[in-house]
Amino acid sequence: MIVLETPRLMMRRLEPNDLDSLAALYADPEVRRYFPEGVLTRGETAEEIDWFRNGHPDDPRLGLWATIERASGEFIGRCGLLLWEIEGRREIEIAYLIARTHWRTGLGAEAAHALVTHGFETLGLNRLIALVHPDNIPSAKTAKRAGLYLERPLTLDGMLCHVYAIERQVS
Repeated sequence: MIVLETPRLMMRRLEPNDLDSLAALYADPEVRRYFPEGVLTRGETAEEIDWFRNGHPDDPRLGLWATIERASGEFIGRCGLLLWEIEGRREIEIAYLIARTHWRTGLGAEAAHALVTHGFETLGLNRLIALVHPDNIPSAKTAKRAGLYLERPLTLDGMLCHVYAIERQVS
């Protein structure tokens, strides 16, 4: 099921046949460098696909989605909207992860911008965040390109991160 499209990307729900591509992405230590759990095994990746197969279990409009380059049909990442409970507040995170072979092509920023637009215009959300490791400068730049601003530092699951945020503009 296609969730959203951009000029160069298509995002759709994860499917069992995405396992090889997603497992390869999650096994890359450079791609997973700023994730607290590091690289994931094939089994852990299969569990994630199963978890998000029909959207997020608590809100099927959310989840992680296979990110496909439209021109080639290649699986190049996974992006989506994730539900968090942070300090007693429900937050929705824009999550973007693109394969290293496609870094510095603007696809991460394109995905992040599309997630913000989808969250506000399609889902009617009022606030979105990005959780970024303080040393992950490219991810911080991607969040800023999507309109998010650095709100504050936060320790989450024992790891320091920066919360970037954006509020929907009501006119």
